[in-house]
Amino acid sequence: MIARTKIKPVLYHVVAVLLGFVMIYPLLWMIMSSFKPSNEIFANAGTLLPKKFYPSNYTTGFRGFGGISFSTFFKNSFIISGLSTAGSVFSSACIAYGLSRLRFKGRKIWFVMMLLTMMLPFQIIMIPQYIIFNRAGWIGTILPLVVPAYFGGGFFIFLIMQFIYGIPKDLDEAAKIDGCSFYGIFGRVILPLIVPALITSAIFAFMWKWDDFLASLLYLNNPSNYTVSLALKMFSDPSTQSDWGAMFAMATLSILPILLIFIFCQKYLVEGISTEGLKG
Repeated sequence: MIARTKIKPVLYHVVAVLLGFVMIYPLLWMIMSSFKPSNEIFANAGTLLPKKFYPSNYTTGFRGFGGISFSTFFKNSFIISGLSTAGSVFSSACIAYGLSRLRFKGRKIWFVMMLLTMMLPFQIIMIPQYIIFNRAGWIGTILPLVVPAYFGGGFFIFLIMQFIYGIPKDLDEAAKIDGCSFYGIFGRVILPLIVPALITSAIFAFMWKWDDFLASLLYLNNPSNYTVSLALKMFSDPSTQSDWGAMFAMATLSILPILLIFIFCQKYLVEGISTEGLKG
C-alpha cells in the first residue's frame, strides 16, 4: 500500500515532464535551429542539437536588411505595443467602471454590443477599417495600430467588469460620505483594488499587439516603421534563398519580452484570471 502511494506521484511527474517536453519541443527546436547554418536546419530537421554551434546567425539577423538594423524593428514594436497597451487598459477600465457601477438608459444594449465586438474576427472589419483609415490619411503610420486601442477592448472590459463586481458597493458609499466624486471613487478606490485585472489585461494586450502581423502588414508600408513580426517575414524569400538561421535567431529574441513579462507578472496574471476581488 505504501509502495503504491509512492508510485503515483512519481508516475504523475514523469507523465507531466514528458507532456511538457512535447509541448515545448517546437520552441526548443527553434532555439537550437538559431545556432545552425541555414542549409543544416531542414537537412537535419529531426536532430535537436546542432552539429556545430553557429552563433553568427544572431549577428546577421540583427544587422537587418536594407540598411535598417533589427534594433529599429524592436523599437517600433515596443512603441506600438506600449502605446496601445496603455490606451487599451486605461480606456477599458473606464468603460468597465461605467458599465458596472452606473445605471443608465440603454446600458444593457451597450453591454451586448460590447460583447458582440468580442465575437467579430478582425477579418470581418478589416476592409471597413482600412477604408476609414485611408480616408483619414493614416496609412503608412502607426496611428491605425495605436488609436483604436484607446476606445477599449471587449475582452478587457468584460474581464475588468467581473473584477469590479467583486468589490463591495459599500466602499463606494463610504467614499461618497468622505466627499469623493464619481471620478474620485474610480481613482482612489476602484483602481487600486483592480490592479491584478489591469496587469492581466496589460499582459494580454501587449502580447497580442507584439505578435500582431496582419494589421502591421496592412497599414505599414515603410520598412523603417516595420514591427518585429513583420520584419521576420522579410528573411523568407520564396524566389531566392531564405536565411532561416537569421530568422530563427531573431524569432528567439522576439519571444524574450513576452517571456520576461510572463515570468515577473504571472502572480497578477493568475489573480486577474480568477477574478476574485473583495467579497462582500
